[in-house]
Amino acid sequence: MAEHIQILLKNIREKDYHRLEVYEKFGGYASVRKALEMDPLQIIEEVKTSGLRGRGGAGFPTGLKWSFVPRDSGKPVYLINNADESEPGTFKDRVLLERNPHLVIEGMLCAAWALQSNMSIIYIRGEYAYPYTVISAAIKECYQKGYLGENIFGSGFTHHMLVHRGAGAYICGEETALLESLEGKKGQPRLKPPFPAVEGLYGCPTVINNVETLSTIPWIVANGGAEYAKIGVDKSSGTKLVSASGHIKKPGVYEIEMGYPLLEFIENECGGIREGHSLKAVIPGGSSVNILTAEECKGVNLDYESCREHGTSLGCAGFMVLDDSVDMVEAVLNLAHFYAHESCGQCTPCREGGHWIEKVFARIARGEGLPGDMELIESVCAQIGGHTICAFGDTMVLPYLSILKKFAPEFRERIDAALKGLEVKRKMLNMEFDGAH
Repeated sequence: MAEHIQILLKNIREKDYHRLEVYEKFGGYASVRKALEMDPLQIIEEVKTSGLRGRGGAGFPTGLKWSFVPRDSGKPVYLINNADESEPGTFKDRVLLERNPHLVIEGMLCAAWALQSNMSIIYIRGEYAYPYTVISAAIKECYQKGYLGENIFGSGFTHHMLVHRGAGAYICGEETALLESLEGKKGQPRLKPPFPAVEGLYGCPTVINNVETLSTIPWIVANGGAEYAKIGVDKSSGTKLVSASGHIKKPGVYEIEMGYPLLEFIENECGGIREGHSLKAVIPGGSSVNILTAEECKGVNLDYESCREHGTSLGCAGFMVLDDSVDMVEAVLNLAHFYAHESCGQCTPCREGGHWIEKVFARIARGEGLPGDMELIESVCAQIGGHTICAFGDTMVLPYLSILKKFAPEFRERIDAALKGLEVKRKMLNMEFDGAH
């Protein structure tokens, strides 16, 4: 395994690193102390200089998002940590919440000071029972030591933090659906504008970042945005956590510099493809991105620009490796079942179209496919993408269309076999009919 800069995963293997006293032995909470002595706007400028982009999938510049918050609205400013990690293939934030919870809290405190926010909320995925326990215990430790509450670190700044558990809805990873859920309403996306930075939680300015993004802030405060910008490549600066799974020898969460070649990552970090098999495809950014064939993986680097240039997205780096044993018909059916189930139901194209697509994929998978089924799926996808309030519909159709296009022979083979089977049954029925007469 190659040596990489460790910003987020450093020290996580130390015994009891999730406890405050151990975290502080390794320099924990030094960054927030430094931040509280800085001008809040200076921190925002450092984050801008760093080039840090949102690690939740969209890749929007973090410092720019913070700068959208009005400074004179007269309303409270809320900071939300989006820990609703529900994208299939992604489990990196879980590692931070379980192994490095105080880094998460410290990052939130630095961000809160920069935004002049006195209240932050961690919206955590409901299924994350153990991470919820760990981060809640860490927050309790901070309150007991005066790192949360009134006059934190003796600075005169007040900040409160709480954890809110979701109820298992994938759509609540979308920031406005998350806000609706926090307000006690059905978790369905809002129309934008207004954007959360101006009118978010309870109609107040709100910044929503994910766990990995906020956990990076202490390093930037400690070392400066310019130093962070030196890591990685061009417009994709810094390090990235990658959730690697699938048919590899060493699945897990890896922290790499942006720009790491995709195929080298599989070989050097993940131990390569399992014995006796070869690479068939990679889904690099979580299930809702375009799939890459083995041939297309050549020359792809793990950064935002390279992935875009090669027709896919780094997303949240839910990196799934598929070998030659995978039946793509069954694989896409699994995705279709997930997305059909997780639609919030607010937009008709997504609510109805997702289930129609699942039914057609299921028909093909069970050997009952019909001529025109592939074209039918493409047609329904065209009615979904670009016709919904949020990006759920847009991203849902990406894996469907890319898999249909790049692995078309597997679908045609299933449909042709179904047609041959029907022809054989027809001939047998005719023979039985003729024999009866």
